[in-house]
Amino acid sequence: MTPTSSSPIVLYDIAHRPPVTESCSSPNPWKSRFALNFKGVSYSMSWVGILDIANVRRGLGLAASRTFADGTDFYTLPIVQDPATGATVGDSFEIAVYLQRTYPDSGAGDLFPAQALDFTFVPTFAFPAPLSECEDGGFVEYARFNTNVDAAFSSHVPLMVDGLPLDPANAEEIKAEFVRRSGLGSWDDFTLTSEARAKLTKSFRVMLGDLAKLFHANTDGPFLLGQQASYADFIVGAWLRMAKVTLPKLEWDEVTRWHDGVFGRLHDALEIYAEVK
Repeated sequence: MTPTSSSPIVLYDIAHRPPVTESCSSPNPWKSRFALNFKGVSYSMSWVGILDIANVRRGLGLAASRTFADGTDFYTLPIVQDPATGATVGDSFEIAVYLQRTYPDSGAGDLFPAQALDFTFVPTFAFPAPLSECEDGGFVEYARFNTNVDAAFSSHVPLMVDGLPLDPANAEEIKAEFVRRSGLGSWDDFTLTSEARAKLTKSFRVMLGDLAKLFHANTDGPFLLGQQASYADFIVGAWLRMAKVTLPKLEWDEVTRWHDGVFGRLHDALEIYAEVK
């Protein structure tokens, strides 16, 4: 049994500034959106405000997928519900594994084709929001890559904070929640000085240069395996979606040109799997 238009999979994503289909920029839900579109299975959207995520997740019977450094629960998205199987899955990597195991031949095929994904990033500070600790589901290379890419981009999220598309209806409450999570004193503490921004931008470019080496290894591009997209491309592409929405336009344009334009080409090539329903 497979999902149908009358009984589709439901993808829960974070609702940002209206219209939500244009402001969606959370990387983990983007990973799941790419995977669903790649698999070509029927699905619909359920948009959840940031302040409502914990209640929605608990209401679906899902525990928090992560914890903060102080041991408190961190409730986040995405979630998928599949009425065809009765499954509810609440982690982006586990969602991809679920789709591959349950619908192996659907859509464009294998989300996890064999490949070496030799990229390591060692963070130099503790993240305000904890990174996911995904079960590898038998796809060890991909799980390791997911963890390292998340760490690499999360280290540079301060470049993107000012551009977060907060819903104006409750922006101040959301800011207060982010401040609480971070342990900072106020929202203003997220602001970078021009010197700090220049330094972090340089670090972002260096990090992307290390990641670009994987993409340059296959000259057939734009994907890591040349013309064949995989979940590894979706991991990187999801963070690029966040960067496009949240970085100042001139800075995003620079990112698309860095390292011979490899990430600009990847972002554009993933448009075929980027439909927002």
